Amino acid sequence: MLNGKKILFATGGTGGHINPALAVAGLIREKYPDCQILFVGTKEKMESRLVPAAGFDFKTIEISGFQRKLSLENIKRNIGTLSKLLKSSSQAKKIILDFKPDVVVGFGGYVSGPVLRMAAKLGIKTAIHEQNAYPGVTNKTLAKYVDRVMLTVEAAGDRIDSKNPCVLTGLPIRGEIISADRDFARAQLGLDERPMILSMGGSLGSKAINQAMVELIADKCGEHKYHFYHAMGQYGLWVPDKLREKGVDADKEDDVTIVEYIKNMDVCLAAADLVICRAGASSLSEIEALGKPSILIPSPNVAENHQYHNAMALVNNGAAVIIEEKNLNIETLTKEFDRLMEDKETLRSIGENARKLAFCDAAEKICGVIEELAAE
Repeated sequence: MLNGKKILFATGGTGGHINPALAVAGLIREKYPDCQILFVGTKEKMESRLVPAAGFDFKTIEISGFQRKLSLENIKRNIGTLSKLLKSSSQAKKIILDFKPDVVVGFGGYVSGPVLRMAAKLGIKTAIHEQNAYPGVTNKTLAKYVDRVMLTVEAAGDRIDSKNPCVLTGLPIRGEIISADRDFARAQLGLDERPMILSMGGSLGSKAINQAMVELIADKCGEHKYHFYHAMGQYGLWVPDKLREKGVDADKEDDVTIVEYIKNMDVCLAAADLVICRAGASSLSEIEALGKPSILIPSPNVAENHQYHNAMALVNNGAAVIIEEKNLNIETLTKEFDRLMEDKETLRSIGENARKLAFCDAAEKICGVIEELAAE
């Protein structure tokens, strides 16, 4: 249904916005080789690398986000942002008129704002996808104008005033995550029968999570009951030294693996018996797909505190445990850790409830919405 059609994707800023869009675009390219696909983003952010690397055409507009904290420097930045916003509308219009898309789809990030607004103004079929349980400002604004609003989390629909009823699609995740096998993954990592604890705080690392995990690993390592696999992040390179101060040398301990960044997430996540991490939309979708129990520590430093709402969407369904960062310390983490690891039935139940929330066909559902719009 999309052969010969033209689809324009507008997204950028973070991998959480870009990768789901690439997953959907990849599915469309696979199903409809004659469909023309164009991405619009900014030249400064990671979309300028990820999109061309995936083999898609890419155009840029000049746009930046508004700074919410009041300061003289931020006021200056916001004046520049306003100037870019006015310019970005004309840039978006030129791209749209040149490409002549049948459908324009926004996957979040401030770059999608002017593109989707202009497409709607020009009478082109439009759709947006919201990754988080608490919608961002751009998508909340666009929802009033676009033809379809697609959601990862059903609760987000209560916080969006949309022109048409929202469509629950889930968030596209990588195929290797969906097909990952626990036994094979554990064999790849050389694990024995002991439970594996996977912990991480994002690619940059979380100081709060790193500190708590150093304490937990140091406290539990001597028991030799678990294998800890911790990603410390770019700003957490101090973790191995801190562990050594507490008597744990990760280079010599069979029970502890410390890495800066997890490159084989499909393997590590499949092998894990418990995950301790932030509550970004992509991470939660992967946890759900593999039915993993988790202790979620939402980042408080994100727009609209959306990670807290993402986490609560699982907690309210018995699919995760939450510790807010303001309450995170060795006592609170140990309490939840011990409670879960000593109660296998609860651990199993949380994992099963997480799997019930998974949308393993999210890319197909989103593709179906785009097909409907193109047919209209």
